[in-house]
Amino acid sequence: MLWKKRVASFVTCRGRRRIGKSSLIARFAEVCGARLLSIEGIAPQPDMGNDDQLAAFGRQLGEQVGLPAFNPGSWFDAFRFLEASLPRNGRVVILLDEISWMGKYDPNFAGELKYAWDRRFKKVDNLVLVACGSVSSWINENILSNTGFVGRISLDLIVRELPPKDCVKFWGKVAGRMSCREILDVLSVTGGVPKYLEEVVPSLSAEENVRRMCFTPNGYLFRDFDDIFASVFGNGSPLKRRVLELLACGDRSRMDIAETLAVPANGQLSSMLEELELAGFVENDIGLNPETGKPAKIGIYRLKDNYARFYLRYIKPHSNEIEAAHYVCTTLESLPEWNAVAGLQFENMVRNNLQTLLPLLHLQGVQILSAGPFRKLARDKERGLQIDMLIQTPSAVHVVEVKRKKDIGQEVIQEVKEKLNRLKVRRGVSVRTALVYDGTLAKGVCGDGFFDSIVSAESLLGIDADK
Repeated sequence: MLWKKRVASFVTCRGRRRIGKSSLIARFAEVCGARLLSIEGIAPQPDMGNDDQLAAFGRQLGEQVGLPAFNPGSWFDAFRFLEASLPRNGRVVILLDEISWMGKYDPNFAGELKYAWDRRFKKVDNLVLVACGSVSSWINENILSNTGFVGRISLDLIVRELPPKDCVKFWGKVAGRMSCREILDVLSVTGGVPKYLEEVVPSLSAEENVRRMCFTPNGYLFRDFDDIFASVFGNGSPLKRRVLELLACGDRSRMDIAETLAVPANGQLSSMLEELELAGFVENDIGLNPETGKPAKIGIYRLKDNYARFYLRYIKPHSNEIEAAHYVCTTLESLPEWNAVAGLQFENMVRNNLQTLLPLLHLQGVQILSAGPFRKLARDKERGLQIDMLIQTPSAVHVVEVKRKKDIGQEVIQEVKEKLNRLKVRRGVSVRTALVYDGTLAKGVCGDGFFDSIVSAESLLGIDADK
């Protein structure tokens, strides 16, 4: 649709590091037969300044248009030269990648970009300008929430993790010979991050892939957390790290976080949590109160990034031993509390892939009012309540139990029955139940008729259930 417009399009593209934003834009240009001009801001370093970013801009542009490198004196000059270098015929995609790095040292950068858009690029036929970056908070503050760009953004593209069925494709033909459990073990560490999945060697076992990537000195995932954290927040964010370390052990409310870390539950904490959300580390699951239909008073923060949780729980505490090549990880099951953590990682995968889950629950095309974990604190003699996922539609509340366990017996029915006894819903709303599981399910669970929907991990992954 962008190419059907009579004027150029301004697109913002956001997402966590390694998620494949740049590759996606490059592929878009290739499929559309467009010329791609890709210019990337350089990672901030000590003693770096705006002149370094401008020089990098000039070098990269000159190389791509077949001209000598030039050294613009300002962003006004840089964008003017970019406009003059555009081909006069055919479609063109301009990718300003890692734009937060590009504009880090000039407070007028956003204003110069707006001027260049209004006076230069907007009038160019068949042009798409993409402002792309991993620091979503910068894009939000300087472009999306900047009044100067109101009405100018054609598309705000948020690149998320790959759906489970697409993750399986990274194993190629080997996937057909692998068990669901082994694939899930790898996804428990990598999530649906394309770059991490590219590091998987399909012929190796899950244990060997995890050992090689995470527990060796040169392992890609041994070092990547510090790299992505520093690139987004810099090295001066110890409190953000403490929040992530806390959430690595389980979901928490804002008050829980404040009390545990002994920090004020004020606007500064809220802003910090929002930055972690925009960076793709954290999600604030604020759903509706099923009893009132109004927004819940307590938002639940969770560490949505599976790699970050695995790193903080299992890699970081042994970093010195790993660096010295003294740490040995034989199996994932040998890791402390692995079964509980694997359950959290599986829950994360389910929550992060709601659009994959909905058709399996027969909710495709149904209006979803809210979806996320539900938590009700204990009060007086009333017991607390925690539901893995509560999906609410105008006519029903769907209680979804997510379970990853070797053998799942009929006790899961009793667990959910107890939750239903404590769950209050408004009048006129039905209550339905669902089980999403990985493991061996007792025959009685299916035959009991208690669950309205039962979804296997194989269904989420789109693989043969007999594997």
